[in-house]
Amino acid sequence: MSLEMFLQHFFNALTLGSLYALIAIGYTMVYGILRLINFAHGDILMVGAYFVFFGTFAFGWPWGIAAVMAIVGSSVLGVVIERVAYRPLRDAPRISALISAIAVSFFIESLAVVVFTGQPRPVLQPEWLVAEWQIGGLRILPLTAFVPGMTIILVGILLWVIYKTKPGLAMRAISKDIETTRLLGVKVDNIIALTFCIGSALAAASGIMWALRYPQVHPYMGIMPGLKAFIAAVFGGIGSIQGAVIGGVALGFVEIMTVAFMPELSGYRDAFAFILLVLVLLFKPTGLLGEKMEEKI
Repeated sequence: MSLEMFLQHFFNALTLGSLYALIAIGYTMVYGILRLINFAHGDILMVGAYFVFFGTFAFGWPWGIAAVMAIVGSSVLGVVIERVAYRPLRDAPRISALISAIAVSFFIESLAVVVFTGQPRPVLQPEWLVAEWQIGGLRILPLTAFVPGMTIILVGILLWVIYKTKPGLAMRAISKDIETTRLLGVKVDNIIALTFCIGSALAAASGIMWALRYPQVHPYMGIMPGLKAFIAAVFGGIGSIQGAVIGGVALGFVEIMTVAFMPELSGYRDAFAFILLVLVLLFKPTGLLGEKMEEKI
C-alpha cells in the first residue's frame, strides 16, 4: 500500500471514528446518570438529518441556519422523550425503562416512515465542504477535516460544561448518588432533562455530518450508526465521556483499516464492530476507562 493510499484511509477512518465518538457520548451521558441505554438515540440522529433536509429544500434556509435549527429541534425532542417515556419510569425496574427505550425507537422510526415516506432523499452539501483538495497524490474533501474538527470543538465545550459549571457538577453528583443529590436541593429532574438535551444536540450534530458524508436521508439511517456508537461506548467504558471518544475513534479505525488491508473482507465490515463488542464483554466488560457499577434490577 502506498503512502498516499494509507493517508487516504487514515483520514477516512478519523472522520468515521469522530462521528461514532460524537454519537457514543450521548449514550454514555445518559447511562452515566440514569444507568439507562437510550436506544432512541440513533433515531434522534435521523431526525436531525431530516430537519436539515427540510430546512434547506422545503424552506430554502441557508445550510448553516438549517443545521442550527435542526440541533435546537432535536434537543427539544430529546427533552420530550425523557419527559414522556423515561421520567414516569424513574423508580421502576431497569427492564421497564429499557423496554420503553426500544418502544420509543420503533415509534420514531415508524412515524418517520409515515411522515417522510421510506424513500431515501438527497442531501444538500455546501460547496465549501465538497470542493476537493489535491495534495500530491492525495485527494481530501474539506469535510474530512470539518468532521473531526467539529467533534473536537463540541467535545471540548461538553467537557467544559461538565467540569467547570454548576449544572455539570450536578450531573456528576447525580451519577454518583441521585437521592443524596436530591436531598442537597438540586433539581434532579431539570438536570436529567438537560442531559438529554445535550446528548440529543450531539446526536443531531453527528446526524447532520453523517448525512454530509453519506449524502442521503431515510427513516432507518440511525439504526446502524446508533448500534455501532453503542458498541464504541461499551468498548471505551460506558459512563466515561473520554472512553466514548476513544472507543468511537478506535472503532472507526478498526472498520476502515481492516477493509483497507484485507479488501476481501469488505462484505463483513459491519461484523467487525459486533465481534469487538463480544470480545470486550468477554474479557473487559467495563471497557477501557469504565468503572464497575452496582446495578439495581
